[in-house]
Amino acid sequence: MKITLISLLVSAAIPVMAADWPQFHGPRRDNISTETNLLKKWPEGGPKLLWQADGIGGGYATVAISGGMIYTAGNIGSNTVITALDMNGRKLWQVNNGKAYNRASPGARATPTIDRGKLYHLNGDGDVICLDAGTGKIIWTLNMLTEFQGRNITWGLSESIMVDGNNVICCPGGSNVMMAALNRNTGKTVWTSAGTGDKPGYATPIIVDVKGLRQVITMTSGSAIGVAAETGKMLWRYDQPARYEVIATQPVYYAGRVAVFGTWGRGSTLLKLNVNGDKCTAEEIWRTTELDNEHGGVVLLDGYLYGHADGNHQKRHWACIEWKTGKTMWTSNELQGPRSGCLTTADGMLYVMSEKCEVGLVPVNPEKFEIVSQFRLPKQELGPSWAHPVVCGGRLYIRYSQYLFAYNVAK
Repeated sequence: MKITLISLLVSAAIPVMAADWPQFHGPRRDNISTETNLLKKWPEGGPKLLWQADGIGGGYATVAISGGMIYTAGNIGSNTVITALDMNGRKLWQVNNGKAYNRASPGARATPTIDRGKLYHLNGDGDVICLDAGTGKIIWTLNMLTEFQGRNITWGLSESIMVDGNNVICCPGGSNVMMAALNRNTGKTVWTSAGTGDKPGYATPIIVDVKGLRQVITMTSGSAIGVAAETGKMLWRYDQPARYEVIATQPVYYAGRVAVFGTWGRGSTLLKLNVNGDKCTAEEIWRTTELDNEHGGVVLLDGYLYGHADGNHQKRHWACIEWKTGKTMWTSNELQGPRSGCLTTADGMLYVMSEKCEVGLVPVNPEKFEIVSQFRLPKQELGPSWAHPVVCGGRLYIRYSQYLFAYNVAK
C-alpha cells in the first residue's frame, strides 16, 4: 500500500468530521448524503487529494464507513478479500471471503455492510460472511447458493447485503427460494420466500414501510418484487423483461411509490404500491424509455430523478426526469462515458463520474445540467471506473480498481 509521508501529514492536519456511511448508498440506502458546508466549486485540477491507498484488490465495490473505519472488497490473487482501513488510508486488517470472481468483468462486486459492530458481505459466487467489524474475526459464513439451491448469473452476484433488525436479507434466486432472511448473529435461516421463476438480479434491495406493511423490494432477473419483511411472504411481482437478464439498479422509493429501472431501452417505470392489510399490489403509473440506467444508480431529489441513461446501448447520456409524470426535463452528453456513469449527491450538488475516470460537480437543477468543476483520477489505465462515489465526513471517496482515493471537499 502506497501512502506518502506528505499525504499523511496533510490528512492529519485536516480533521475528519464524525459521519457514517455504513452500507451501499448510505444509512437510508437512498444515495443521498446529509452533509453540508461542502465546496460548491473545486480548485483547478480538482479538490485536494488527502491520500491514496492501494493493496485493496481489484473490483467495483465502493466503500462503507463506520466507527472511524473504512471497508471495501476486492480480488487479491485467487481470493475475494475484505479490507479495513483507518481514516488515513492505512490498512488495519484483511479477511478472505471465498474465491475471487474472475469470470466476466473480474473483480469484487458487493460493498460490505456494517451493522452494530458486525460486517456482512456477499461475494460473486454466493459466499456470505459475518465478521467482527473491529477485528475482522469470522463469526459465521455460508454459501447461499448451496444453502437454498440458488442460481448464479452471467456477471456474478452483486447485491450488497441488507440488515433489517435481526435479519440479514439475501437473494439466492433459486427455483424454490427467491429471498431468504438469516439471523444476523448465527446465520441460521429465519424465513424464505417462494421462488418466482426468476434468477437473482444484480441490484441491491431496499426496505420500505407502506401504510404499516414493511416490505423488502428488489429486482430479479426479470421482475421487481415486494416481500413481507417479517415473514418472507411474496406480496407482489411486476414483470420487468430484461435483455440478457441484466437488471442492476437499486429501486427508488418515495411516499408509496417505487421507481424501477432497466437497461437496453427498457427505461424507468413508476409503480404505486396499493396496500390492504397484509396484502399489496403494484400498479403502473407511468413508464418511459428514458433513464434506462445500467448500474450507476439513480437519486431522487425534490421531485426529480437524476442518473446516467444507457440510451439503448446507443446514445449514453445523463438525464433528469420528473417523478410524478416521467417527463424528461433534460439530457446531456457531457462526461457520459462509452458505457456507464455513476453518481452520488450531497449539499445540493451531484457528484457524477464517467467510467473513464472523469469526475464532475453539478448543481442539482431540473432545468439544466451544468458542470461547474471537474477533474480526472490519477490513474486511468485499469478498465472502467464503475464503483459509486461516496461523500462522507467532508471527503469524497472514489474507489478505482485496486486504488482508493480520498479528497477533501469541505469548505
